[in-house]
Amino acid sequence: MQAGVHEFAEHGYHAASTAAIARRAGVSQPYIYALFADKKTLFLSCQRHVVDHIREVFRCAAGDSRGEESLAAMGLAYRDLLRNRTEILCQLQGYAASGDAQIRDAVAAGFRELFDEIMTVTGEPAARVADFFARGMYLNVAAALELPDTYLPPSPLAP
Repeated sequence: MQAGVHEFAEHGYHAASTAAIARRAGVSQPYIYALFADKKTLFLSCQRHVVDHIREVFRCAAGDSRGEESLAAMGLAYRDLLRNRTEILCQLQGYAASGDAQIRDAVAAGFRELFDEIMTVTGEPAARVADFFARGMYLNVAAALELPDTYLPPSPLAP
């Protein structure tokens, strides 16, 4: 899975090859197809892996807190996730490949699940969670572009 995340992050869905993923993973290309029906299935599995990792980090960060306290904890934890640009780039590649309806549906489902879970965990309304997501997307773009910290807001929730 990590080899797929890396390859898709670097090259996107269309340009990544299962041969390169197999080389990176140290397995044969036929083995990739023994695990995944096709490249799209592998790509969607990588997308799911990234969303599940973000979800787990957020759950752990929030702990038993609620409201703004839990959002602040999640925001700080997300800053740590941004240090691994590979997962963030893979996530962005999912959005970029959403011209394909099957990819769009799967990526949208993951997005909605994460959004709904943050609402549930924090108890915050949809508008507040949307603001949190907007800040996260800004941070994704800043991380993808390797912008210096001067372009980052002073706190994960600062207006």
